Amino acid sequence: MNYPNELLYSKTHEWVKEEDGVVVIGISDYAQDALGDLVFINLPEVGDEVVAGEAFGDVESVKAVSDLVCPVSGTVCAINEELLDSPEMLNEEPYDAWIIKVENETDREELLSAADYEAFCAEEG
Repeated sequence: MNYPNELLYSKTHEWVKEEDGVVVIGISDYAQDALGDLVFINLPEVGDEVVAGEAFGDVESVKAVSDLVCPVSGTVCAINEELLDSPEMLNEEPYDAWIIKVENETDREELLSAADYEAFCAEEG
C-alpha cells in the first residue's frame, strides 16, 4: 500500500490535499484495493454543498456500492468529469485521480497523518 506523506486521510479512507485555498479529495490506495475494480461513480454537481461526515457520492465496484464520505464541509467547486467515463482511474492512480474539489471550507473531520492512517489501516486489515 502507498500512503503519500503530503496528504491527510480520513477514517473513511478519503485523502485530502490543500491547493491554493481549495481542498482536493480522493480515495486512498487502501480504499480502492478493498473495493476492487470500480465500474461506476456517482458525483455531486458543482455548486453543491457538502458536509463533513456525510456522503457526497458513491462508487460501484464489481463487489458492492460504497458511499464517498466527505472529510470537510464546503461548496463543490470542481468535479473530476474524467471519472464518469473512466472510474477505473481510481484503481490505477488513486492519488492522481482526485474526485472533487471543495472551496469555502467551514469544517473538517479529524484527519490523520500518513503514518497514523497506515497504522489505522493495519488495525482494520
